[in-house]
Amino acid sequence: MIRYDLSCDNGHPFEGWFGSADDFDRQQKMALVSCPVCNSTHVAKRLMAPSVSTARKKERRQEMVMQAGQKEMIAKLREIVSTIRANSEDVGERFPEEARKIHYGEAEQRGLIGQATLDEVRDLLEEGVEIAPLPVLPDDTN
Repeated sequence: MIRYDLSCDNGHPFEGWFGSADDFDRQQKMALVSCPVCNSTHVAKRLMAPSVSTARKKERRQEMVMQAGQKEMIAKLREIVSTIRANSEDVGERFPEEARKIHYGEAEQRGLIGQATLDEVRDLLEEGVEIAPLPVLPDDTN
């Protein structure tokens, strides 16, 4: 669809919507386009400001999409972290010790959460203990 700003020979401005530029021309030749105020069929296109998509507009649209996508992703991450916490035992600073016991079959397989230093994490990974950090997510108030 194409929107044209139009005016009649009496100076009445109005707009018209057409399927194509050719559609407007065809209807005008057949006197089918008329002024809604005075019914004059002597109608002409008026100058129109083009709708220009600037780089700033594109950036703003991308930012809005990114922000919406980020909010959705953070909400999903919150849900995942909440599920992990609800289904895991918090062993606090005993995490490295308990993770090793499970890895070596000395304790029952179960989900664990807790704290570990960077050196303890490196040691666990070198031993082949499968661990992963839980993400720290931003507050909803930001």
